[in-house]
Amino acid sequence: MSKLIIAAAILLALFHQDFWWWNDVEPIILGMPIGLAYHVLFSLLAGGLWLLAIRYAWPHKLEEWAEGQTENISSEGPKTTED
Repeated sequence: MSKLIIAAAILLALFHQDFWWWNDVEPIILGMPIGLAYHVLFSLLAGGLWLLAIRYAWPHKLEEWAEGQTENISSEGPKTTED
């Protein structure tokens, strides 16, 4: 699944610039020009992609390891140096 998410992120990066609609100012959706409507849709797709990345490609084992390290440090108490 993470390879699919990486491929989708690369595809979104390639389609980020909408040079094919730069000169088209005719309003199409709710009075927005096509370029602005495209970026609204692009932002929603990017947010959805991050949601999928967090849900399916997040390194849960690494997070559990890091949380375990934090618990070990907090149970030991603060380290002090004595002269």
